[in-house]
Amino acid sequence: MSSTNPFIEELRWRGMLQDMTPGVIDQLNKEITTGYAGFDPTADSLGIGNLVPVMLLKRLQLHGHKPIALVGGATGMIGDPSGKSAERNLLSEDVLRHNVESQRKQLERFLDFNSGANGAEIVNNYDWFKDIGYLQFLRDVGKHITIAYMLSKESVQNRMESGISYTEFSYQLLQGYDFTVLHKTKNCKLQLGGSDQWGNMVTGTELVRRIAGGDAHAVTCPLVTKADGTKFGKTESGNIFLSAERTSPYKFYQFWLNAADADAGRYMRIFTLLAKDEIELIETQHTSAPHQRALQRTLAQEVTRMVHGPEELTFAVEASEILFGSATTDALARYTPRQIESVFEGIPSAKVAKSDFEQGIDAVILFSDKTGFMPSRGEAKRTLQGKGARVNKRVIENVDAKVTSEALINQRYLLLQKGKKDFFLVIAE
Repeated sequence: MSSTNPFIEELRWRGMLQDMTPGVIDQLNKEITTGYAGFDPTADSLGIGNLVPVMLLKRLQLHGHKPIALVGGATGMIGDPSGKSAERNLLSEDVLRHNVESQRKQLERFLDFNSGANGAEIVNNYDWFKDIGYLQFLRDVGKHITIAYMLSKESVQNRMESGISYTEFSYQLLQGYDFTVLHKTKNCKLQLGGSDQWGNMVTGTELVRRIAGGDAHAVTCPLVTKADGTKFGKTESGNIFLSAERTSPYKFYQFWLNAADADAGRYMRIFTLLAKDEIELIETQHTSAPHQRALQRTLAQEVTRMVHGPEELTFAVEASEILFGSATTDALARYTPRQIESVFEGIPSAKVAKSDFEQGIDAVILFSDKTGFMPSRGEAKRTLQGKGARVNKRVIENVDAKVTSEALINQRYLLLQKGKKDFFLVIAE
């Protein structure tokens, strides 16, 4: 019997180990172990919080074991009460089906499905739940777990005062049955997940033992939080998703780039595949020159490349330099309207007739009357005289200057600026 295992030790160093059932290390050292993590299809895209179980599966595979990603096409119809303060709205079958397929495509980006004995798999628990009747489930599954056992779970206890329906109360049996099916059909002996899932996961190990007579184990990761106590994965504008349609690659990149110093090192360990010595070297560089934000830059680059690919990463880096660095807007000419508009999402904008630019618009009028970027012609004129106004990052040297269609990016966009960080987007139509 060994007290160590490379996979477990890596999780420990990365701050990704919360709890594990007895015997996990022996199981991992004994053989190629199949382990699974579940994904709840409540949206048509995974969020960055889902990257935690994704990285658990990825690291499991890198250590020679077999990962299974389970998309909850059946359990998603009910909803897991873990970590929830109120009953969730139930989704229609059509919406769930769409969400399951969308998440399946995303999961395929992260795991290796062609690595032989430890090649990854994706399963949908609707495939085994669709043919099980209520009476059959009570007889074959429900009889093995007592009410007292189910009531003892923290996810249930936290909802006793506010109220929990029988539907959500029964969720732990359904998740436990998933483990039982995977144990029987794929020799799965390990479940991975967040620490809020511990109660459900232990129920699964009990059902495997009582129904299938086999060994089953669970490993949990601490819930990821921000150092300031705010919720990880959320911004003022909402959740950060892995889908480029839901969250643009530029905005995704900016989320990681804006991580606080207190969080960046921890996020590097959890969300990147960089080795220990690489991360520690970057942490040393960051400590010696924190203003260069080496941790945040590396973090943003690594995660954006992994999720969106190298081309979108290049765009995100260039766009960041345009808005917050010394780069000009010339690079934007290579990108699509969707990409360009994603950069300026949230920046005030106005539409101006393209014909006005063909004739040439007085800069003072453009900054004031045409766009409302400045409240009056007088303020616009004073700003231009003080060399404080820019078009496409270039200072307007002459207060009488005209802005023509030659200045339009992709014959459509114009970036106005006053000061260092006050921007305004003009869309020519």
